[in-house]
Amino acid sequence: MNAAELTEIRARHPERIGRSWQERARRPLIGDDGRLLIVAADHPARGALGVRGNDRAMASRTELLDRLATALSRPGVDGVLSTPDLLDDLLLMGALENKVALGSMNRGGIQGSAFELDDRITAYTPQAIAAQGLEGGKTLTRICLGDPGTVATLEATAAAVTELAEHGLMAMVEPFLSVRENGRVRNLLDPDSVIRSITIASGLGASSAHTWLKLPVVDELDRVLDATTMPTLLLGGDPEGEAHLTYAAWGAALKIPAVRGLVVGRALLYPPDGDVAAAVDIAADLVHGSGA
Repeated sequence: MNAAELTEIRARHPERIGRSWQERARRPLIGDDGRLLIVAADHPARGALGVRGNDRAMASRTELLDRLATALSRPGVDGVLSTPDLLDDLLLMGALENKVALGSMNRGGIQGSAFELDDRITAYTPQAIAAQGLEGGKTLTRICLGDPGTVATLEATAAAVTELAEHGLMAMVEPFLSVRENGRVRNLLDPDSVIRSITIASGLGASSAHTWLKLPVVDELDRVLDATTMPTLLLGGDPEGEAHLTYAAWGAALKIPAVRGLVVGRALLYPPDGDVAAAVDIAADLVHGSGA
């Protein structure tokens, strides 16, 4: 299905989207090996379109959908994390059948804005995630001790964790300790800062029964992950880096028992050589195959 056909459905038959969500073939959240490889594509909703110096790399929706469809077609890819606009398109394309679909919730912290750290829920809500039959939701939870907007983000995260748990659905929390420098937000990636973010995020919500963490690959990862008993997925890393170094870091981290897989976006969708299928296949082998 091409972009023109998607637009035609949206214009003439928008009811097909809701019906398709109800008819979608679903699968368990995790399979026999207890691991997940999730492709992330929620960056555009925060105005974050850049990859490796090209600040408009993700601007073409047609190209992004093509790359996502390629990634989701590869063996070992369990599902996708994104916002309603992209997930609805992928649903109509038939790319979400028997895949894990995770809804990104708080996209209010637009990249580079004065209010970036006041990251309110502006995309999926827990109610919509449950009603549409998604497998869970994700929050970006940046904690800046010098920014009053942080408390709104913490409150929104806690409410989302509570409600998703009530529905028995995954609540994926991505915490960072962050600082604002020269008008830009920077996440602190030293081990002690990541540990502190874990301990804060772990206490959010009225139940932790369905909470998972999404964490960066950092130094002393064994010590960092000793801060939690929650299942952990590792985020995709810096798309600016060399691919072989990224794969090496993922492979080493996946040997830690607490790590249950990867959530990777631009590093797989926009690899340096442009070969999405090859990049995804390497990551899938690391997560589900002999590489792990």
